[in-house]
Formats: sequence, C-alpha cells, structure tokens
Amino acid sequence: MDIVSQIALNAVIAGAIYSLVTLGFNLIYGTARFFDLGYGALAATGGYAAFYFYTQLGLPLLLALALAILVASALGLLIEKTIYRPLRARKASGTILLVASLGVLTVIQAVIAIIFSSQFQTLSRDVAAEKVYTILGGAITQTQVLILVTALVIMLALALLLKYTLFGKAVRAVSDDDEVASIVGINTEKVMGAVFAIGSAIAGVAGVAAAFDTGIQPTMGLSLLLKGVIAAIIGGIGNVYGGIIGAFFLAIVENLGAWQFSGEWKDAVAFAVLILFLLFRPQGVWPK
Repeated sequence: MDIVSQIALNAVIAGAIYSLVTLGFNLIYGTARFFDLGYGALAATGGYAAFYFYTQLGLPLLLALALAILVASALGLLIEKTIYRPLRARKASGTILLVASLGVLTVIQAVIAIIFSSQFQTLSRDVAAEKVYTILGGAITQTQVLILVTALVIMLALALLLKYTLFGKAVRAVSDDDEVASIVGINTEKVMGAVFAIGSAIAGVAGVAAAFDTGIQPTMGLSLLLKGVIAAIIGGIGNVYGGIIGAFFLAIVENLGAWQFSGEWKDAVAFAVLILFLLFRPQGVWPK
C-alpha cells in the first residue's frame, strides 16, 4: 500500500463528510446569522435514524436512508419553528440563540443516549463482503466511493439551487438583509424554514455518511459540528462554497498530522489550524 495515496484517499473521504457538514451549517448561518450548535445533533439524528431503520427494522437500504434524512430534516424544521423562530420574534440576540442551540444539542444527545445507549454502533451488516478498490496503491471501500459521489452531487445541486432558482435569490436576499427582503415581498419566515429543512437534511446525510464510514455514538454530532465549524471558518464563515475548500484543506492537514504523529492528534491538529486562521486570516480564504 502506498502511504501517500492512502493519506490522499483518506483526506478526500474525510473532506467529503466535512463538506456536507459545513455546507448545511454555512447555509443556516448565512441566513439566520447565528452559530447553530444544535446542527451537530441533527447529524447524529440522521446517523441513528439510519441505524434504526436499516439495522434494527431491516428496511431496504435506500428506503432507510431516505427516511433517516427525512427525520433529520423534519426535526430541524420543528426546532426552527418551536424554538428559534419565537426567539427571533422577540428580537433575541445571537448569544441567546447560541445558548438555545446548545440546549438543543444537549437534549438531543441525551435522548439518543437514552434510547440507543452510549455504546458505539455500526451500520454495516457485512463489512467483510464489502468491495475494496485500489487506486495508485491506496485502498478505498465501495461505501466511501458512494459517500464521495453523494457529497459531490449535493454540492452541485445546492450550488445550482442557490444560483439559478427564485428560492436561491430569496435566500441571498434574506441573507443580505431580512428586513429589506420582507419589505419587497419575500416571506422571510418561510424562506428561513426552508433553509433549516434543507440544511438539516444535509446534516442528516453527513451523519449517515459518518455512520457508515466510522460508526455512531451519541456524541458524534459534536465532533462533526466542530469539524464543520472549523472548515467554515477556514473557508470563510457563511460562504457555502468557501466551506468546501476549508473542509478539504482541514481533512488534508488532519491526515498529514495523523501520519506524522498518530490518530489521536487529529483533533489537536484541527484546532491548531483553527487558531492560526483566527490569528492571521479570521475572514477565511474566501470571505463572504
């Protein structure tokens, strides 16, 4: 096995998962303009919903994944309507919304742990039978290929949605100034709800991808959220496209760090990169 090729492949897969996380996070942040910490819990919800439908109920894979993503999307929309929207109506500050989202993250993680226990779980029914491909001396599984393809499709679909549709124009208008958008006839609350539904669905996809790649545990959402936030800051907070650059950059640096030191250093390397960007390039590589 060629170590350089393997590091590159590992970085590509990790970058694909981080891209999914930061895509939805940046979409919500750019529109609602607050750090939604509960977003990480939605990723965990997607992973555990897939585990329940696919492994425990034995539903067909595609149906189980579709239901898992739908559950994450519906939960995100419910949270937006019952918690964030009333707080915005009361002119709550970004700090209050941040604290509320922290409560959402904590509660959902606790509920998941109560229902499924805190033990590590895996979604793959037959790991030994999974196909493994060799590229330039590096190994990549069929599941990882599907994760990469799915991430690329979602990136393209979201880019087209935001650039060429009326909904995308409405999202950009609300992101620029929600009061002006409301004055010109845009239903800002409806747009916000749609953004949370789409962003939460993407979080669900990220959770499912992470679950199939590495497995699930109740706190997985927090880890994914942190990587997504770091990638978003590297790329330019609130910039959907910049977040993709930040995700792959972070994945490359992490895997190089794990190669030079050990896997336990991946999180330390990620936060070191974050600190460097906050000190020397706080606007990110592609400011919004």
